[in-house]
Amino acid sequence: MAGTDKRRSCHHDESPTKPNKKKKGGRNPEKNLLINLHSCSKSKNLSAALALYDAAITSGDIRLSQQHFQSLLYLCSASISDPSLQTLAIDRGFQIFDRMVSSGVSPNESCVTAVARLAAAKGDGDYAFKLVKDIVAVGGVSVPRLRTYSPALLCFCEIMEAEKGYEVEDHMDASGIVLEEAEISALLKVSAATGREKKVYKYLHKLRECVGCVSEETSKIIEEWFCGEKASEVCDNGIGSDIELLRASVLKNGGGWHGLGWVGEGKWIVKKGSVSPTGKCLSCDEHLDCVDTNELETENFVDSLVALAVERKAKMNSCEPMADFSEFQEWLEKHGNYEAIVDGANIGLYQQNFADGGFSLPQLEAVVKELYSQSGNKKQPLVLLHKKRVNALLDNPNHRNLVEEWINNNVLYATPPGSNDDWYWLYAAAKLKCLLVTNDEMRDHIFELLSNSFFQKWKERHQVRFTFVKGSLKLEMPPPFSVVIQESEKGSWHVPITCLNNEESLRSWICITRESV
Repeated sequence: MAGTDKRRSCHHDESPTKPNKKKKGGRNPEKNLLINLHSCSKSKNLSAALALYDAAITSGDIRLSQQHFQSLLYLCSASISDPSLQTLAIDRGFQIFDRMVSSGVSPNESCVTAVARLAAAKGDGDYAFKLVKDIVAVGGVSVPRLRTYSPALLCFCEIMEAEKGYEVEDHMDASGIVLEEAEISALLKVSAATGREKKVYKYLHKLRECVGCVSEETSKIIEEWFCGEKASEVCDNGIGSDIELLRASVLKNGGGWHGLGWVGEGKWIVKKGSVSPTGKCLSCDEHLDCVDTNELETENFVDSLVALAVERKAKMNSCEPMADFSEFQEWLEKHGNYEAIVDGANIGLYQQNFADGGFSLPQLEAVVKELYSQSGNKKQPLVLLHKKRVNALLDNPNHRNLVEEWINNNVLYATPPGSNDDWYWLYAAAKLKCLLVTNDEMRDHIFELLSNSFFQKWKERHQVRFTFVKGSLKLEMPPPFSVVIQESEKGSWHVPITCLNNEESLRSWICITRESV
């Protein structure tokens, strides 16, 4: 037995196929270096990382990979905010990048971003921009992101090279990169400082479209422009006298802006104030709009819904025949004089997850009655409900009369078997530009249709949420105004400023009007 154990022990000690894990790590200097560099990155220890790099180069035994260079370049770019390390970080960062390229290691987006930040830190926006243009020209897996372009754009704006900043923006547009507040604010600032009033107008609308509420820093840039001499010299060239044109443009754009250019003439009156819960500016008494999607966006949205319904129908393998979505489109065209669309299933099944719970027609009836009573034109809403559910209600003698009355009066439309009633109520609300009563967050539709930002804007303007507390209905209507930058047909501007927890009662607004209006 002892001899057997001895032989096993010898066999284990001499086996070359199962080395100890620690020994394996010791035999892989590349992996050890990478682990140590990552540790330096976490502790922001640039000096230690550079010492490891220098030792690796001196030894000549370590083959540096893209990951090694990426870790080093990241740490260099992260150190430029420290005045005591900035010069070292820039100089050594470029040395490391030069070795990377000369060694035949291709830089990825992360490496290019780090070096672009180093270039911008020493005021070389041209080199920062060249780096990003080079990876676009090469193509492949490394594609630029906002952070890759941002150093060049912000550098040009900082040194007042406006035209070069605009060139970077054009390149970003061509690459499908969307600007964020920091970049738009920088372009706004350089445009204002160099007296380019058309560009200032453009970037105010960029902020409206992409940001909504602006930071304190951006608000100061806006105030400085409107309080400046150049802004007071900007006139409307006759646009302001065409009230019908301005109103039509505001309506077409969904409210809150016309986009036709500056309106009025003379000095601007800039005040910081607040807006009432109903949307009245307490500085100038003007009422703010609840901004809707524009006509083109809405039309694309409706077309996408139709395409989705048709596509899903084609994929159905059900033996039961399914009606074409076009039948509902034709029916809605004929009867579509509604102010509100109701997601019947969402309301009827609300809080019905208890024992013996089912579909609550009384809840649905309460919503229909409340919408009718709130309608200024005394119009009934349209309830969308699946045909299977409708048939079950008709079979119930307690519900039959009400359901038949709704069907006869075009208050209820039964969606066909095999279909998704979501397509119907969402299409009807979008097509008729009316309210939609549902607690459904509609997350499934966001990525299948249009952009997330569009869908959120549409829901904010059209969705009505509901609750039943001890059997009592409460409808949560859309807000009376939108908390975004607004431009009125009178030429005034209202700019919301970001506040803590988005508490509206604490939010400050910049009210900007003209004496001539």
